[in-house]
Amino acid sequence: MSTDKNRATAAAILPLVGGPDNIGSIAHCMTRLRIALHDRSLVDDAALRALPAVLGVVEDDTYQIVLGPGTVARVTPEFEALVERGRSAGRPPGTTVAAVTAEELAAQGAALKQAQKARNSTPVKLFLRRIANVFVPLIPALIGCGIIAGLNGVLLNTGWLPAVVPALAAIASGFMSLIPVFVGYNTAKEFGGTPILGGAVAAVIVFPGVAKIDAFGQHLSPGQGGVLGALAAAFLAVRVEKLCRRWVPESVDALVTPTVTVLVSGLVTIFGLMFLAGEVSTAIGSFATWLLATGGAFAGLVLGGLFLPLVMLGLHQALIPIHTTLIEQTGHTALLPILAMAGAGQVGAALAVYCRLPRNRSLRTTIRSALPAGFLGVGEPLIYGVSLPLGRPFVTACVGGAAGGAFVGLCNQLGVAFGATAIGPSGWALFPLLDGPSGMGLNLAIYAGGLLVGYLVGFAATYFFGFTRQMLTELNADQEPIPATAPPATEPAMA
Repeated sequence: MSTDKNRATAAAILPLVGGPDNIGSIAHCMTRLRIALHDRSLVDDAALRALPAVLGVVEDDTYQIVLGPGTVARVTPEFEALVERGRSAGRPPGTTVAAVTAEELAAQGAALKQAQKARNSTPVKLFLRRIANVFVPLIPALIGCGIIAGLNGVLLNTGWLPAVVPALAAIASGFMSLIPVFVGYNTAKEFGGTPILGGAVAAVIVFPGVAKIDAFGQHLSPGQGGVLGALAAAFLAVRVEKLCRRWVPESVDALVTPTVTVLVSGLVTIFGLMFLAGEVSTAIGSFATWLLATGGAFAGLVLGGLFLPLVMLGLHQALIPIHTTLIEQTGHTALLPILAMAGAGQVGAALAVYCRLPRNRSLRTTIRSALPAGFLGVGEPLIYGVSLPLGRPFVTACVGGAAGGAFVGLCNQLGVAFGATAIGPSGWALFPLLDGPSGMGLNLAIYAGGLLVGYLVGFAATYFFGFTRQMLTELNADQEPIPATAPPATEPAMA
């Protein structure tokens, strides 16, 4: 039954994005189905947003349909199968090719596509997006292993099922011990090399035998450099491989290119990159620990308040390798619970909008449908469907996030340090992934307290400062829902 539901969702989406011939590529992350479109004007945004399974749509370098965690992983394979079947048969069974939209929609779609491409094609954003593409496929394993590690910690502390504890420890730690290999594989794949060669070079980092090697006057340690070393090693392997493909004769390419790629990249990794990346990784961990211990409240205020704008600009992707490095070093990332407060501020702001606009039935319906996902850390429907188009509520949502981040940061500063054992979820979905030396009970209480502060401050700031009189006059009436395809964060609809 569940499979039929997912297939029905995919079948409903396909004609609304222009049919199989309009699809360039398909991928998904934690919450979104990401589609590269040939012609943006063939997409029916309003009909897509009206589908029960669709939580919102987002335009970036790809057209992104928000389906929520779990659902997107099940709908994507069905969507891929329908697209493939439709291309081979001319059109997907049971569906029709979407009709050409009106000229106005075509012009609007072309303008949106051009503007969005201009905003998101800067070299920095493109590079950060590619780095994020290396780590996003690893998130499901990070989450699963993180939850198992948390469960194992509970069993260890309570003394329950002692025979199971070593097995759970092995399951939770196995992936983390080899994560540089997966990072190397994905890096080579993302940057145009042979994935297995990237993984082979990165495997040098975790090989126990490197402990016998001296570099820069000291013995190397297995795992030294971590994911940053793996990124650098695999990127170097891609460059060496491409150089070999250019100069090595085809007759001996299959023998020479892999050998030279692994040998040269491996030697540079052992006698350079492992040490340098290890120093950088240690510096990141030390700085994060120092920052939260000495200025946690201020750091939390800044991080919690700026995270939503960072997401709008695509710059939050730079944090993914930092999170992964901290998880490698300490078992958890202390930054994620602070950043998750941005979502709490967003929920509080949405609740205030709901209360301030009692006569706007369409907007209140949008908020009611998006709030459950918001509580679970899926903020796109509220951001793109409510706060960002309105302008002021987006700013006041950031104020709520800053307050929640300051609360969690202050607790870190007072000595109650904790973090998340995996990246990806936030909101209530982050509770099972919390870990720290102060004990699970205190960790849960502080995180819940931060969420409550974010909700309350986001609500109060939006209720009292989120609207001008003109906005209340114009919006406090029954009208069409605010489009989920919002204006950019740099151009808020402030009154």
